[in-house]
Order: sequence, then structure tokens, then C-alpha cells
Amino acid sequence: MPGVLFERLIRPALYRAGRSDPELVHERTMAVLQRAGRHPRVVAAVSRAFAVRSPVTVFGVRFANRVGLAAGMDKDGLALPMWPALGFGFVEVGTVTRHAQPGNPRPRLFSLPRSRAVLNRMGFNNAGADALAQRLAATGDLPVPLGVSIGKSKITELDDAVSDYQHSLRALYPYADYFAINVSSPNTPGLRRLQDRSALSELLGALQSLSAELAGDRPKTPLLVKVAPDLTDEALAELLEVADEHQVAGLIATNTTLSREGLHPDEQHLGRQSGGLSGRPLTARSLEVVRFIAKQTGGTVPIIGVGGISTPDDALRMIDAGASLVQLYTAFIYSGPSLVRHMARALAHG
Repeated sequence: MPGVLFERLIRPALYRAGRSDPELVHERTMAVLQRAGRHPRVVAAVSRAFAVRSPVTVFGVRFANRVGLAAGMDKDGLALPMWPALGFGFVEVGTVTRHAQPGNPRPRLFSLPRSRAVLNRMGFNNAGADALAQRLAATGDLPVPLGVSIGKSKITELDDAVSDYQHSLRALYPYADYFAINVSSPNTPGLRRLQDRSALSELLGALQSLSAELAGDRPKTPLLVKVAPDLTDEALAELLEVADEHQVAGLIATNTTLSREGLHPDEQHLGRQSGGLSGRPLTARSLEVVRFIAKQTGGTVPIIGVGGISTPDDALRMIDAGASLVQLYTAFIYSGPSLVRHMARALAHG
């Protein structure tokens, strides 16, 4: 299937979010991609149009290129064969929780096209870690690395968070090339308290211990921590100390923000909705956080930069700031798979 034809089929569902319910558009798009992924000839044709091979090794994992799909787009791994075909050099599914959960009541996803942003309070809606494990077992190996973002179930008390994360890690360990430990979503009550020193230290210690047990004689699967953009420099520095103590493989910077700076005047009213903001308004802050992490760690800790990366130049600036890889979500919604291809090529030659 030629790339232009594919874009004409997908774009009507994917890029008119401002004209209808954005979550319904997302669901329909995922259904299209899921069906397309069942047909090897379609996957191969799309891959010829969009895939970029520019391998790079980070934290011991070989990535097809530096541009990945961020968590949140395909929480339950429904369309896994299609993401590499669309040009992504790696894919992160989730955030997934131990218990299946419906997430927060609708409406919970808001498109802000003039701001090139999305506001969400999804609340980790997913089918659960065990269901994802079954799907990954049935899907088999992907041509690119697979990351799995894990978080705390809403029904689990904060004091029991460690066992919640451990269950997901254990269930999904055979399938992940790395794990993202999500302690920074603003949409699960109390979750961001897990970024505090004592709570994070307990969590990372338990997960690293379990990872060593599950790995046996093989190298441990890398664990990364996803951080919030709303942390102060002092809080972020403390988090980095804990991450270093527990030898995390890297950081993902950043999650969505509670800030409403940078919204277009016509969309300020949507900013009054609760939830996390992603997209262009986050560009400057995510870059600041990546630069801060790189400076604090002396460039020794790999960083996946995410948040407001909307153009190839944004991606290049993120790499210059200290990131080794980048991820897209909101920009992909607005710009489509051509952006992935152009960005991966720019980073290959930048």
C-alpha cells in the first residue's frame, strides 16, 4: 500500500479530533490499525513507505532508530505490528496496571488543536497486566524493542504499591525489552507521592531485586523511571540520587504537566479541565528537565526525551540537550507518520 494511500485512509480518523469526541476518534483509529496489523502484506507495504533503519544502542538495547512511540497511545498493545511499520524505532505500551480498570469517567480526553496540545485525565484505563502478557505472547517478537510502562492500580492503597508494580513486572518480564516505572502521572490519586525519596527508594529496590531474580543468569531487563515536569530542581535532584543508588538504566523525561502555560487564548477555557497537558506547551519545560538531568548526572544516565517534540528540529534540540532517544504521542496525532519518518532521518544525520 503506497504511503500516500495509507495516510489518506488513516488521516480522516486520526487528525480530525477537533471535530468530534477525541477518545472516540482514538478508539476508531486503534481499531483500523489493529485490523491492518493482521495483514502481513499491509504491514510490509506501510513499512516500505515509512520505516527508517538507523540503529543505535542505548542501555544495552539496540533500537531501530531514535524515535519511539510514547506510552498512552496503545495501552493494551492492540496494534503492535503497525507501529514499526509506521516508522517508530521502538514502541512503549501501557501504562498498564496489575488490575484491569476502566479509568476516569468520560469525557476525559480533550483536543486543543490551536495549542497543538492534548489534555487528558484517562486514569490508566487498561485491561490489566495479565491480559497484556497474553496478548504479547500471542503477538510474538517485534522488529523493534518493546518498552512496557507499569503503574499503580487505582484500587491499590499507596502502602501496597510495591506489590502492585511487582505483579506487573513479573507478568510482563518475558516480553519487555525495558520497563518504564510510571510514578509521575497526574491522573491517579497519590501516584506522584511515589517520586518522594523514601517511597521511590523502596519501590526501585524491590523492583530491581525482583528483576535480578527473574533474569537468572541473563542480563536484567533495564528499568527506567518516568519523571514529572512539575518537580522542582531540588526534588528532581533528590530523585536522581535515588535512581543512582538503585542503578536504574535511565530516565524518561517527561510525563504530562499540570501547568497550563502556553495555551492558545481560544482554548484557555479547556485548560480549566483537570488532567495532564501534553504537546507544544510542554516543549520548553521538557527540554529544561532533560538538560538538568544530563548536567546533574554528567551525561552518564541515558535519557528518553518526551514532551512537546513536534518537529525534527525539536528532536535535534532534545538530543543536543542530552537525550539519547525521543518519543512522540501528541505530535503524531496532529502530524501523522510522515513526521516520524522525517524525524528519524534527521536524527540519523544530525
